[in-house]
Amino acid sequence: MGIAIKTENLSKLYKIGRREPYGALRDVISEGIKKIFKKNSGIHQEKYIWTLKDVSFEVKEGEIVGIIGRNGAGKTTLLKILSRITYPTEGKAVLKGKVGSMLEVGIGFHPELTGRENIYLYGTILGMKKKEIDKKFDEIVDFSGLSQFIDTPVKYYSSGMYVRLAFATAAHLQTDILLIDEVLAVGDVGFQRKCFQKMEEVRKEERTILVVSHNMEAILRFCSRAILIDKGKIIKDGNTKEVVEEYLKYFSEIHNFREWSFDEAPGSEFAKLKSVKIKDKNGNQKNSFDSREPIFVEVEYWIIKPKNIYVSIVLQNQMGVIVFIASESSSYFGRAYKILEPGLYRAVCEIPPDLLADGNYILRVVLVEMKKDSYPLFHADVHNAVGFQVFVPLAPDSPRMDYPGGYPGVVWPKFKWETYQVDKNIFA
Repeated sequence: MGIAIKTENLSKLYKIGRREPYGALRDVISEGIKKIFKKNSGIHQEKYIWTLKDVSFEVKEGEIVGIIGRNGAGKTTLLKILSRITYPTEGKAVLKGKVGSMLEVGIGFHPELTGRENIYLYGTILGMKKKEIDKKFDEIVDFSGLSQFIDTPVKYYSSGMYVRLAFATAAHLQTDILLIDEVLAVGDVGFQRKCFQKMEEVRKEERTILVVSHNMEAILRFCSRAILIDKGKIIKDGNTKEVVEEYLKYFSEIHNFREWSFDEAPGSEFAKLKSVKIKDKNGNQKNSFDSREPIFVEVEYWIIKPKNIYVSIVLQNQMGVIVFIASESSSYFGRAYKILEPGLYRAVCEIPPDLLADGNYILRVVLVEMKKDSYPLFHADVHNAVGFQVFVPLAPDSPRMDYPGGYPGVVWPKFKWETYQVDKNIFA
């Protein structure tokens, strides 16, 4: 089996606070405008950071490799270099064959073109003929579930719609190498299931795949090998299970609160996140909880302009498995008609006792706008926002009771049982 991807001493140097230009006309124009109106702030010392440093590895043809690490470790930068979206400061990367990439929203499709036009543009860039794309077109649209929007410019798509079409296009068109960044963390449960099924099909096609994900279940399920990156360097490369265990052991930092100033807060012109905190029933911030006590998730956010926005949280265990999704809205579509006026809001979710299993948990926090006739729009989406630990004690009133071992399963709820004799004379 030949080598599909080879990197040698790959390094990337970024200037702190400077956006990396990707060479698009709109980026060149916007950078020029910024320079015209930029005030002269005097002479200052520019700061730089190596987002990648001396990264070398090989991937064989048909191999599926997971790239894991903390936020800011350099994973996405690596995929951008391999996709030729940006170029290394030092070193080189050689890829054999056609490359398809599914990176973050904003890269890959032209915003002014419709979904249909972007599918054909993407296929043309891959060197496919129109007849070849025609054969795949209906399958791509059906998979994405966006048939009614396929002739709408993608600049009007929500982030979820964009990712659905991007994954459907990249997965169905003919590529030798597929680069995927966090696609399995996006979309509703039904679409994620379709992504998993498609990934199974792609694996059987023996295409070379690099997957960046915080979902350890997906990495363990699809990848025979994993590479752990931290601070731009490879920490461990090898058997997937061993690399994932290394990551969970040393790099899954747990913080029970996150807080932002208004200028730095994640969000949009309509809403921004102010803080996310994990508290006990007395209002104290905590990292660790007895499974018999409730856990409170407190989210504060600013509404800047009147909008029908609400909070949604996604709880994942240490393997990246989604335990549950909860929203402050009691009515999914009813919230589309409830407009919040500008101000500071606080939403508190109580996770009931006797529910969660032993282990570490991470929360993803989203500010969602419910659309009446289309997919929800995310105004803020923070992965790994906060986390906490749960331990199930040996006690008569806990789900574990006096059993010292571990249980399988995502949750360990405490059930109410009642046993009684129905007929004492059945064997008489």
